[in-house]
Amino acid sequence: MRLLHCLRLTAFGISTVMLRRKTPIVGTVILGDRCNLSCAHCAVNNIKGSLASLSQVRDDMQTLWARGVRILFFCGGETALWSDGAFSLHDLVREAKAYGFYYVNVVTNGTICTDFPDADLVLLSLDGVGAAHDRIRGTGVYESVLANLARNTRDNVVAYVALNPSNLDEIRPLGDLTLQHPKLRCISFNLHTPYPGTEHLELSPEQRIKAANSIRSLIRENYPVFNLEIGLDRWLDGKWRRPCAQCVVVEEGRWSVCGRCVEVPGLCERCGYLFAVEFSLLFAGNLTAIKQALRTYLRYA
Repeated sequence: MRLLHCLRLTAFGISTVMLRRKTPIVGTVILGDRCNLSCAHCAVNNIKGSLASLSQVRDDMQTLWARGVRILFFCGGETALWSDGAFSLHDLVREAKAYGFYYVNVVTNGTICTDFPDADLVLLSLDGVGAAHDRIRGTGVYESVLANLARNTRDNVVAYVALNPSNLDEIRPLGDLTLQHPKLRCISFNLHTPYPGTEHLELSPEQRIKAANSIRSLIRENYPVFNLEIGLDRWLDGKWRRPCAQCVVVEEGRWSVCGRCVEVPGLCERCGYLFAVEFSLLFAGNLTAIKQALRTYLRYA
């Protein structure tokens, strides 16, 4: 089945490049902005403190499917807080898989649960090792996350890192943690996108180069890094098409192309989401990106 999905995604990519299509393939459903943390770099949590209803989430999934989305992410707030009656996030993942989405992934801060065995990937927010993580997310959070991770029944967890000046030196320690931890499959890096109120955490030009070179070193040393090296190059020089039309986000029926950052004037140009860079290159037909993606995505996805 996974081979069939890969072939279908390949066909989508070829047709997108050849026909210059703008049909989405990756979709994110925001389950609400309620969160149990107040992270230093986050500007989108607990604005309303709400969670979407099951019927709304189902409507959003149906619309995504109808528009061509086949890779689905559930995001928050904190996704593990989501429920509607007896229906939990675990049930939602299973329903999405039964609906037919090729890959169903969960983004979580890991404080409540990291074990979603029915998900293809669990993107676990880790912003440093030990105290470095807690400086951003709160005292005791790191140990709580590791305790939950130890109970996982699958190795489908990706360390999901957002880099800013306060954790720039954590790239290699996090790489070492991922390499050594039996429940972590790989690590994926993003750079801080400066939403209003968090502009002070944007990397300087010198820090951007340092971050890119540090991630590049891990890739070349064969660490399990779920990023493409060419994405780092294009992110630094700004030579990539944005917003990425093949990615969409929906939150209680409200749509955004690529991500919610497109709604903030000037923020798209300061994007730190490396996956958006990578997808833009892939769907533009960049041969180096395609080669690196085949090697990286098939290994870790």
